[in-house]
Amino acid sequence: MKIDPVALTADLIRCNSVTPAEGGAIQLLEKLLGENGFECHRCDRNDIANLYARTPSNGPIFGFGGHTDVVPEGDQSLWAHPPFDGVIAEDQLWGRGAVDMKSGVAAFVSAAIEYREAGGQGGIALLITGDEEGNAKDGTVAILDWMREHGEAVTHCLVGEPTSPETLGDMIKIGRRGSMTADFRAVGTQGHTAYPHRSANPLPPLMRLLDTIASHKLDEGTEHFDQSTLALTTVDVGNPANNVIPAEATATCNIRFNDAHTSKKLALWLLEEATKATLGSGVRIETNFRVSGESFITEPETLASVLTEAIQAETGKTPELSTTGGTSDARFIKDMCPVAEFGLVGQTMHQTDERAPVEEIRALSRIYRGVLERYFAQ
Repeated sequence: MKIDPVALTADLIRCNSVTPAEGGAIQLLEKLLGENGFECHRCDRNDIANLYARTPSNGPIFGFGGHTDVVPEGDQSLWAHPPFDGVIAEDQLWGRGAVDMKSGVAAFVSAAIEYREAGGQGGIALLITGDEEGNAKDGTVAILDWMREHGEAVTHCLVGEPTSPETLGDMIKIGRRGSMTADFRAVGTQGHTAYPHRSANPLPPLMRLLDTIASHKLDEGTEHFDQSTLALTTVDVGNPANNVIPAEATATCNIRFNDAHTSKKLALWLLEEATKATLGSGVRIETNFRVSGESFITEPETLASVLTEAIQAETGKTPELSTTGGTSDARFIKDMCPVAEFGLVGQTMHQTDERAPVEEIRALSRIYRGVLERYFAQ
């Protein structure tokens, strides 16, 4: 059975699946895959729809990962075509999710079905979530929890995120930086500005801390990663009076870190600096940490090599192996198996008039099928 990935992407776009809504997208894929020999399991959790679909196998299992949820469309009147109509115009498919990443899901679903239809051997598993653009706690994480509980695993996995900066095939993601956020709350004693000795002003210790951590160079970069970065994102006092020393002040920073660090070590460093900044001040700084994911790298061996060969065969390009960008669900999958990411050009993702060239969606599906052919040929 031949599946047109462009038509399938358009059908998925017509499912209004702004996180956390399922919108019919997971149901559509569950029906399609079930009709084409995949054993389907719903791994829903906390009203988030998730699908794990696989074929029987006694050997290696190649996985594809992706999401059908999308970010909000914004003001629909600003779109050239309605964001949930899946319109094809000017040789492009328009709509929310056309790039990020209903196209990627459609491309690997069609590639997997056609590969099997042509007699291809080997186990294939598809991990499709409805919670990647949200808090990501009940999406791929829920699928992986279900897999562990039921003795399921994949040997290698490819996530279909839009990784190409300029043209299809110019970049593969073989790792991602870690991401963590630190919230600081400096607590002192309120008082009159005319009598500062009777107060404990939380601002000077907090400012010392922020200056120290913002000025500190975390590292020089590593073999596969650029330098880690720390950015201050907000400082808040909420004090409307110019003659009152506030009782507390808050601030937040975000750190994007490479494989020279772990979130635990960075947290210990921040706690030590907070203690130093408050010495002798009568102020205490409370710190709360939120970790989105640890840094990881997939060494460029089997997975990157077969992906590179498939890209070269379709586009003639040799992709750059990169670790740039933000986070993705690969940060969860890497705990199960080696993982890489590859997909369309991401220039219009999350924007008004998100769109993807129809021929590039079809080319992406051919690349994914080429990956399956090369992977199992090994």
